[in-house]
Amino acid sequence: MKKIIFIWLTVICVSVIAVANELQTGPETLEDKYPLYRNLELLADVITIVQKSYVKEVSAHDLIHGAIRGVVNTLDAHSQFLEPDEYHDMKIETEGEFGGLGIEITLKDGFLTVVTPLEDTPAYQAGIKPEDRIIKIDGTSTEDITLNEAVKKLRGEPGTKVILTIMRKDKKEFLDFTIERSFIKLASIKDAQVIDNDIGYIRIVQFQENTLPDTKKAIEKLAPQCQSGIILDLRNNPGGLLQSAVDIASLFIAAPHLIVSTKGRLPDQNQEFISTEENTLTDLPLVIILNKGSASGSEIVAGAIKDWHRGILIGTQSFGKGSVQSVLPLRDGSALKLTTATYFTPRGTNINKIGIKPDIEIPISEEEEKALWEATAKRKKDNGDIDLKLDPQLQRAIDLLKGLYVFKETTADETANSEPVTAL
Repeated sequence: MKKIIFIWLTVICVSVIAVANELQTGPETLEDKYPLYRNLELLADVITIVQKSYVKEVSAHDLIHGAIRGVVNTLDAHSQFLEPDEYHDMKIETEGEFGGLGIEITLKDGFLTVVTPLEDTPAYQAGIKPEDRIIKIDGTSTEDITLNEAVKKLRGEPGTKVILTIMRKDKKEFLDFTIERSFIKLASIKDAQVIDNDIGYIRIVQFQENTLPDTKKAIEKLAPQCQSGIILDLRNNPGGLLQSAVDIASLFIAAPHLIVSTKGRLPDQNQEFISTEENTLTDLPLVIILNKGSASGSEIVAGAIKDWHRGILIGTQSFGKGSVQSVLPLRDGSALKLTTATYFTPRGTNINKIGIKPDIEIPISEEEEKALWEATAKRKKDNGDIDLKLDPQLQRAIDLLKGLYVFKETTADETANSEPVTAL
């Protein structure tokens, strides 16, 4: 095996040198024109030395995958090299099922950071919050950890436990959370009901393949009773599939309006996603609720609604993830999750690392948030009603829609009772 690998690497080196000699013209060498070739020769040298001299035998598979991982880790926090099993898990996740703790994580400012805990998962129930920084996993520091390494440490057999050491804003001391892993089946829509007699309330927790049909079913059921409008709750929604987010925005924005555009280095990465949905709810008043756990796809929907003045955004500033990742399968079953483009709202705004500021900012204290989360979990368990006293953001959304409805009715009555005007 060693001999075969050595011959293969030697062929690469000889080929590179041959091409260099052939293409060298005057003072401009191949290294000047194509520096990648010279560096590939260097990489081949390193792999050959490791194969020959390292203290333990290392397989070609591990060396090549390690080299690929090293390349990807020099890029950005959202690009990843996925081993075959990780790629398989990722595909399952987009369909709504996966194993683990139930948190979306990223690398932010050099720290392993929680984007959001997914509702009704072990992490959510344990009290993990958006923007928590994971300092240790089972007592081991996460300094210089990669996303892949973190995922491997956090995943495991259902029933096993992991200890997360958290650094949280406004807390002087680190917090330890012991969380038991479980198999997670995540529904795209967590809540769809009529509240306050005539307002439709839909909470989308992630954008998956089934989000559009599920949302359509919910709207079809609620619409006859939604005279005052609809509240779309995107709090703690970390995103998901770009097309799914575009589809949801299209339900409320008439065709053909721009929902989001993407720009990258290659022509096929420069795209415009246009609303194409028929029978859109363009006349129904709309309020969207955001918070710091609303990211990516949530920000695409919110950005389109805000730019086209289609509804009102309330809550707190969103997370700020304005990049697009493409998943590129590789020949051995692994894949690259690569940042290939940046997305822009209809008015050309990139919100990466900035987020979307709501039209009406309604902060919520840590104590209020904790009480709300506990009440939500209890309500789900007991099949109870929403306690609006514990949710000031939702209460404000209801007040807004009620006010808009009264204004609309009053204006309609005044118009109907007014004297006709004749132009002279």
